[in-house]
Amino acid sequence: MADVVIENAVKRFGAVSVIKEISARIVDGEFAILVGPSGCGKSTLLRMIAGLEKVDGGTIAIDGTVVNDMRPKERDIAMVFQNYALYPHLNVRKNMGFSLSLNKVPASEIDRRVKQAAEILALDELLDRYPRQLSGGQRQRVAMGRAIVRDPKVFLFDEPLSNLDAKLRVQMRAEIKALHAKLGTTMIYVTHDQIEAMTMADKIIVMRDGRIEQIGAPIDLYSRPCNTFVAQFIGSPSMNLVEGQVENGVFTLGQELHLPLPPALRQAGNAARCGFRPEHVTIDNEGGLPGIVEVVEPTGAETQVHLRLGAQSVVCSFRDYLVFSPGDELRIRPDINRLHLFDAAGNRIEEPASATAREAATKH
Repeated sequence: MADVVIENAVKRFGAVSVIKEISARIVDGEFAILVGPSGCGKSTLLRMIAGLEKVDGGTIAIDGTVVNDMRPKERDIAMVFQNYALYPHLNVRKNMGFSLSLNKVPASEIDRRVKQAAEILALDELLDRYPRQLSGGQRQRVAMGRAIVRDPKVFLFDEPLSNLDAKLRVQMRAEIKALHAKLGTTMIYVTHDQIEAMTMADKIIVMRDGRIEQIGAPIDLYSRPCNTFVAQFIGSPSMNLVEGQVENGVFTLGQELHLPLPPALRQAGNAARCGFRPEHVTIDNEGGLPGIVEVVEPTGAETQVHLRLGAQSVVCSFRDYLVFSPGDELRIRPDINRLHLFDAAGNRIEEPASATAREAATKH
């Protein structure tokens, strides 16, 4: 196991900077997830850690050793790819032990490590099968087994579940999380799926355009996003953001549309947007904000209602099966203790007592 420390890392492709002076630390034994939209640089950063891409500036250190000029095989890492990268002519046993045989590890030791990894991943009965005889989930477990037998300091995962169907992705998320609990090895995982990030990570690193927006535990990013990008990227459905201004201690977003604010936020005169999560809304037919139903999406466990508040649209999630039709009037009350205010630049407006908390969440 090992720390991974990234300091002012830069990556350029020609004149284009795709990684822009990124700094972060993943501590020993931590499960860290790099998340962000396509093209944000998360896979490039992972490949820089692995040694598959050159570092054009700054440093990357693994277990206290700067690895910028070290070849991938010298870094004591193991990588699991999106496309599994299994050898079709080798059975599961030989696929899992292939890297060890290249390194002249004795056959008895290879057999011991392969059996141990197969037991962890429930592959015992599949060792003599070939990749073509396996399901997508089984192939992914073989790819993980090939990494496990190497007993590396750091595991790297590059969107390993993106080729699986929705049900299997949920199953594999749980298996990878359980694997981390068993091994206790440092893991760095790339995904564009924020649900994967929220359910699996000890630490989430949110990226956009080659930079880090925020670093923190999943609940911290969900509860205290540092800006509107993180607010809308983390959480499903996304946080609602409505435009308006603070007047007399309330957030006004239109005629007869006033949101009372908690005492600590009533003086936030530079607020331009107010955010509230769809699940932090209740129905209040007496004094709630009046809206018009546009779309209703029942999922069984909950009902999602798309609502128009004046000229702005929001989404509400109710933990009941509710029957509404487009055009119905519905009055809602967001939880005032879970409101978020942002300025015109999109940055979070903190309660005075929380300013230090935000600094701690964004400095790594």
